[in-house]
Amino acid sequence: MRIPVKRALASAVFVLAVSGCASVSGSVDAPTTPLSRYSLQVEPGLDRIALAVHDQGLSANQHAALRGLAARYGASGSGHVRIESPSGDDPVAVEQAYAVRTFLQAAGVPEDRIQMAAYAAPDPRAPVLAGFESIRASVPDCSLETRNMGARFSNQSSGGFGCAITANMAAQIAYPRDILGARPMTPADSGRAAVVFDNYRRGEVSSTPQEPLVNGRISGAVE
Repeated sequence: MRIPVKRALASAVFVLAVSGCASVSGSVDAPTTPLSRYSLQVEPGLDRIALAVHDQGLSANQHAALRGLAARYGASGSGHVRIESPSGDDPVAVEQAYAVRTFLQAAGVPEDRIQMAAYAAPDPRAPVLAGFESIRASVPDCSLETRNMGARFSNQSSGGFGCAITANMAAQIAYPRDILGARPMTPADSGRAAVVFDNYRRGEVSSTPQEPLVNGRISGAVE
């Protein structure tokens, strides 16, 4: 059986066209979706302040700076706070380093989370350093991404698509450790649940009694 020439040529053209499309679509670098191309990442950081050494001890500004450091450490919830005094055995600098430790403990930092150390300084009265290692969300620079919006013969998204969304999310996350995983949940109040179920089984009211109103106001309200 002879195949017509026109039909053979049409089949050859079709095969070449299909193979050409396959080669174009296969040239797209993986990953091929915005969700897999851009994902939230974290990078290490250092939250540290330098405190000048004063003969009179910690100043009011230094108290405020240490209070802010303790609050940020409480929000991070991991690692140690490291207090470093300049080497050189200056008694005032050493005394200020221990004053920093005392203040941080009073501000809520656990004693076992505070480390004391010394660092090589050019001056015995160099500042006392206090800080801790932190992590921050990595914000991609979308201006560096290629944005070729020309004609394409594939069904893939353009380069840079999804970068702005990831950058905005990274810039707004208040607790970057949430990127690494979910926070542990506190245990349920099983005692209160048992009381509610027990009242329900007995056919009694299971809700908490409401405070009575006196002259249209709750009696226990603080005026």
